[in-house]
Amino acid sequence: MTQENDKIDSLHQQLEAIRAQLTKLLTQKRESEFYKEQIEFQERLIQEQKLVIHKLSGGLFRYRIKRFLQPRLGQLRQYAPQALNIPDQYHANKPFTGTLPTISIVTPSFNQGAYIERTLQSVLQQNYPNLEYIVQDGASTDSTTDILKQYDSRLKHWESCGDKGQSHAINLGFRHASGEIMAYLNSDDLLLPGSLHYVGEYFANHPEVDVVYGHRILINENEDEIGRWVLPPHSNKILPWVDYVPQETLFWRRRIWEKTGAAIDESFRFAMDWDLLLRFQQAQARFTRLPRFLGAFRVHSQQKTSALINEVGDEEMHRLRMRSHGRKIYPKEIKKHARFYLLKHFFCQKLYKLGILNY
Repeated sequence: MTQENDKIDSLHQQLEAIRAQLTKLLTQKRESEFYKEQIEFQERLIQEQKLVIHKLSGGLFRYRIKRFLQPRLGQLRQYAPQALNIPDQYHANKPFTGTLPTISIVTPSFNQGAYIERTLQSVLQQNYPNLEYIVQDGASTDSTTDILKQYDSRLKHWESCGDKGQSHAINLGFRHASGEIMAYLNSDDLLLPGSLHYVGEYFANHPEVDVVYGHRILINENEDEIGRWVLPPHSNKILPWVDYVPQETLFWRRRIWEKTGAAIDESFRFAMDWDLLLRFQQAQARFTRLPRFLGAFRVHSQQKTSALINEVGDEEMHRLRMRSHGRKIYPKEIKKHARFYLLKHFFCQKLYKLGILNY
């Protein structure tokens, strides 16, 4: 709405100029018909300008109200880029007296040389003691393999060879994993500092929980922050209708992975994480949304999310809804069933912005 603001400012300036001209005419105290007509003309101009300003201001007000009430979930660019702000406590790992579970993370990769080193660093620099980090590269032709060679000693396994796509690469990577806790992180996304210790301690203290995820920060190509998703507590009811779980924050136990087939469904190119979540839910998994930002999702023009959402994403999401509900689902139904969840998100997001909720 910057153009609307500029237009209103310009109209205010014009209005002041008209008023100045009117004042000048009145001070001349001429009684001729010419001057009377000029004064009437200037007065009409003032009224017309006031009307235009009123309409524009009303439109701007309505826009601001609509934007204030609009949910942030699903929005990938929420505000102008700003420095990524990570709370100080995220960098401090408190001593843990118990045994931390082994966490296995797979990063599928293909020609992401511009971002993959930051992804690797975001995992390895956390210094989690029981980490298996595996990178499955799909025979990249850029600088990816040169970067991976530099981190060879710190990776459980990595290889660069042809694959059948992202889902297949994730499955290939997990063949080398033995951790009790599992996750995959795309080669352009980040884990936030301290996330592995936080997740590991949570699983150690809550043996009944199968799946966890957290809030999301959105970043751009330059790692500037451009938005945040603050999610309400987990809802099993919303999951068959729409997937708001940030994939880069998702961790699960091996037991639920093995119970549901121990594999990513390779027929999915876009919605493989939603398919996995729905299979977890069908297997009676216990979910928890953790009260913390765990990952950063990078928004850029070359990412698969942007490129595939219209091409194959809609078809795959339709397929999953058909499987969940046994019939075709229409957009109005999705909106209706998501309404209460989005309302809870709205209050969580606003309370977070006000500093009442701290994550």
